[in-house]
Amino acid sequence: MFNSFLSKFKVLFGGENIKISEDTTNRVVFTPKKTTTKSDPVITPAPIIIQADPQASAKAEALINNAKKIEADIKIKEQEIFARLKSLDEKERYLIQKEQNVDNKDLTISKKQELIEDLYKKQLEKLETISGLDVAKAKEILMSSAEKKMSNWLARKIDESKESLRTRQEELAKELILEGITHGITDYVAEYTVSTFTLPDEKIKGKIIGREGRNIRAFEKATGVELEMDDGNDIRISSFDSTRREIARISLEKLIRDGRIQPVRIEEIVMQTKNEMDKILVNEGRKICQEVGVFNIPLELIQHVGKFKFRYSYGQNLAKHTIEATKIAVAIANELHADVNTVRLGTLFHDVGKVIVDQEGTHIDLGVELLRRFKMPEAVINAVAEHHEDKPFSSVESIIVYLGDAASGARPGARYEVHEEYLKRMQNIEDVAKSFPGVISVAAYQAGREVMVIVEPSTVSDDEAKVLSQNIADKLDEEAKWAGQIKVNVIREFKTSSTIIGSKVDKNAVKNGA
Repeated sequence: MFNSFLSKFKVLFGGENIKISEDTTNRVVFTPKKTTTKSDPVITPAPIIIQADPQASAKAEALINNAKKIEADIKIKEQEIFARLKSLDEKERYLIQKEQNVDNKDLTISKKQELIEDLYKKQLEKLETISGLDVAKAKEILMSSAEKKMSNWLARKIDESKESLRTRQEELAKELILEGITHGITDYVAEYTVSTFTLPDEKIKGKIIGREGRNIRAFEKATGVELEMDDGNDIRISSFDSTRREIARISLEKLIRDGRIQPVRIEEIVMQTKNEMDKILVNEGRKICQEVGVFNIPLELIQHVGKFKFRYSYGQNLAKHTIEATKIAVAIANELHADVNTVRLGTLFHDVGKVIVDQEGTHIDLGVELLRRFKMPEAVINAVAEHHEDKPFSSVESIIVYLGDAASGARPGARYEVHEEYLKRMQNIEDVAKSFPGVISVAAYQAGREVMVIVEPSTVSDDEAKVLSQNIADKLDEEAKWAGQIKVNVIREFKTSSTIIGSKVDKNAVKNGA
């Protein structure tokens, strides 16, 4: 540090010689640099004596000591760094050696895998050469053989069972007759399952039937109803579902007006009618509302009211029952000076829950929930909730709604409990058949004695269709609880069509044709 201090003085005095005296007074003697020229004589200047500052000397000494300390610390740090570098070098050599070992193992494994794959390919090629089949073809043949074997076996067992029944049919017929006589009376089903349609001309019957009955079969398949021809111009449309009968009736009217009665056209008209069913329900709902004097209600509620026409409650048409009950209740309300509007709306919507079939719950709960969604008056909602005395009457209007409903439903001949049970059994038969995979649609005929099941041809083969019919029959025997014989018809039909659009016209051909 002191040497650095001297160097600064040298620079300051332009390279003059600086000499340190050995005197105890700590003096510094500056000797100017001698310069000689040829013309000038040599002049020796007198020495300049500068008195050193004791404080500067102490500071210089402190700086020197600090520098020595820093230098010692640096040497210690260098030794630590050298030690760490040496450790890192050793670790690096170890990792390089380990990486080389891993690479060698990977190379060995890759060679073994290649050897195994080569052996596998050679064995596979040898097997394919011996069998004459590739792997994909062998799998396909194996699966096809297994499926075919099982389907053939099941179909054969069914045929054997049917043949056994044919040989014993007389014996079984006697047993059935005796059993029927023993059990006695069977349930009577009310005739609310038939609609009658009058043809404008008897010649149209032939078009409706079609060649070898193909048109009438297509119509029954598309609508899920059964057509019965009379000697005259009347056609009976038979089905337990009144909505299906209405769709069939409207479709038949359209087909007769159109004149093109063929299977493809029948399917188009029936599908179009099903899509227009919402408009039909709205129109029927407006007729019922106008009949009882109700206007300006939401369109969705009108649509629900329109479903009344195609719904029966214990054999009584719900639309006729609602109109009759509303008129009776309004007359009572006028006599008692009650709130006529509340009674009118309460009676109109008292059975609206019966047409809600996609939700669980009683028709009262479903009806109350629907009316609350449309923010109907609380008095109307209470009348609907109390019309079966499930809750205590909260108003005179609720009592009047109850009286109108009871007067319409309890009169002699209005309702048949047997019909309601019949509808439940028919619906149960269709639900059982729909539970099987591959089934597209189901329709029950002949009071449940015959069921038509339409399946998807891409998922159900011919043999599988035969097995499916037997499985449906077995399940119906277990769950349908239907007295008598049920015939299950499974229909598997494959259709394809192509359409060509002419993009270019040969003008020469047109001219020549002209």
